[in-house]
Amino acid sequence: MPKISNKGRQMPESPIRKLVPYADIAKKKGNKVYHLNIGQPDIKTPEVAMNSIKNLDIKVLEYSHSAGFESYRIKLSQYYKEHGLPIDVADIIITTGGSEALLFAMGSTMDTDDEIIIPEPFYANYNGFSTASGVKVVPVISTIDTGFALPPIADFEKLITSKTKAILICNPGNPTGYLYSKEEMLQLAALVKKHDLFLIADEVYREFTYDGDIHYSVMNMPGLEEHAIMIDSVSKRYSMCGARIGCIVSKNKEVMATAMKFAQARLSPPTFAQIASEAALETPQSYFDEVITEYRGRRDTLIAELNKIEGIKVATPKGAFYCIAQLPIDNADKFAQWLLESYDLNGETVMMAPAAGFYSTPGVGLNEVRIAYVLKKEDLIKSVAILKDAITVYNKL
Repeated sequence: MPKISNKGRQMPESPIRKLVPYADIAKKKGNKVYHLNIGQPDIKTPEVAMNSIKNLDIKVLEYSHSAGFESYRIKLSQYYKEHGLPIDVADIIITTGGSEALLFAMGSTMDTDDEIIIPEPFYANYNGFSTASGVKVVPVISTIDTGFALPPIADFEKLITSKTKAILICNPGNPTGYLYSKEEMLQLAALVKKHDLFLIADEVYREFTYDGDIHYSVMNMPGLEEHAIMIDSVSKRYSMCGARIGCIVSKNKEVMATAMKFAQARLSPPTFAQIASEAALETPQSYFDEVITEYRGRRDTLIAELNKIEGIKVATPKGAFYCIAQLPIDNADKFAQWLLESYDLNGETVMMAPAAGFYSTPGVGLNEVRIAYVLKKEDLIKSVAILKDAITVYNKL
């Protein structure tokens, strides 16, 4: 029998999606499942985006330019400039989601067995993208005790080798919700310049900050033009996860020329989704004001409720819509599966993402979970009540 590849064997399962079969079992039993496991907002997609693809009079569904529609890139450049980011049309390639942008970034800057340093816990698919690219992830651990702040720069520096090509951050962070300060960003900028590395910043949650804190973009750091690569997406900003439209952005002309070769190899990003994404740029500010107000309220509700449970430790997120909670249990993987397979409270249960899958260091985060606060406040209150009861029951087993 033919064998699959070593790369395929090493490809990690999604910690977010691997529990889906157990959720299906719970639902078949008639139980209601509160989904706290995935960053799928329940916020409505802007009407201006949806209306743009209704009643389109297109006779032939053609390829777009490999870099994406020029009209979209022009408007996207204007959008960034209006938000204080000096990004020109030539600095942008439209991709099939932020995922493809990350693959292009890794493919353009790293060879097989090169290394990328990532503060952990980190978005689980960074492991997958790295495996697909033949790149080795070198983690530097941030902790719940510091709220998942940037680890000391000395911790990064001691991990840098001749194989290190880049540092990757998510800002604000998934799964931690941490927002890097200007001082932390300047420290990273100095480090990548000193060691001639790339700084790749996944900024798809840029708008989601809650306490008046300012987001410092990698594209706005002076002197970092040749080192900075920004990853962006419409998925969270406009609640358009299914559109699969993102972009890779850099002032480094060699990086962009190389990324373009990858873009040409996959031909073009999807047409309908680009049309909707271009229209989404017309979304009024009132939409974002309402969304941020809603998420801030959800965050405050979730953290307040979690803090009522004895033995829980949770870091208050500054951005995005996730938090990491340390639970008074032995193993979050087992607990999350048990919640779906064997437990319910009045016909209801919760689904969370075990946080060990967001670390690449073995044995770390075993009693932590990622919670996405993408449900209404009343559902979050119910979910935490279920969680509280479940912890009590589970620990008596």
